[in-house]
Amino acid sequence: MPLSLRRPLGVGLACLPLGGCVSAGAPSLSFFGAYFPSWLACTLIGILGAILVRMVLIRLAIDDALPARLLIYVCIAAAIGFLVSLLGFGR
Repeated sequence: MPLSLRRPLGVGLACLPLGGCVSAGAPSLSFFGAYFPSWLACTLIGILGAILVRMVLIRLAIDDALPARLLIYVCIAAAIGFLVSLLGFGR
């Protein structure tokens, strides 16, 4: 392949992963006149959801039987946060 053709092909292949980038920007929410990123709201909702799940599990006396409570509650918070992000913002 000639050198004059190799460079444009290489640049084109290097730019291929950038096709997923859009100029739409990150989703943000307006609270009291300030814009907060949506991931911050999803994280807060996930943490509050994990606290609620923990309260339910304590009431059902299941919390004491969990082997790695911290890991389990972090995973629950992440799952709730990801679900809110997926359903609320489509990301």
